[in-house]
Amino acid sequence: MDGEIDPKEVETLLDDEDPPRVVDIRSPGEFSRGHIPGSRNIPFGELPTRVAEIDDADRIVTVCPHGQASVQAARLIKSYEGTADARVESMAGGLTEWDGPLENGSEAADSESDENADEGPEAPF
Repeated sequence: MDGEIDPKEVETLLDDEDPPRVVDIRSPGEFSRGHIPGSRNIPFGELPTRVAEIDDADRIVTVCPHGQASVQAARLIKSYEGTADARVESMAGGLTEWDGPLENGSEAADSESDENADEGPEAPF
């Protein structure tokens, strides 16, 4: 893991020509209730089997409700051989600190909603 990144910096980077890949590790149900625009939903429990889906990214930012589980997710992603050269950061404070826009609706049609998924602390969304 390459550290934590401030939510305001994430919001600024999303407007760049080459924005970071934002990985939201909450359950699909929570993700569908509100997420950072353009983010990809890969629930924490599915990361070990789905990390290859993001191994083409140069910069990855993990997001969770409060910024704690996303630290573990960033470490896991960084340990994967395919993402070893990527910059991998956790968004400090999680979605509770995000003041930017949120999208509604699920972009994770390939995952079934599982309200009991291991996603860290209960999400505020």
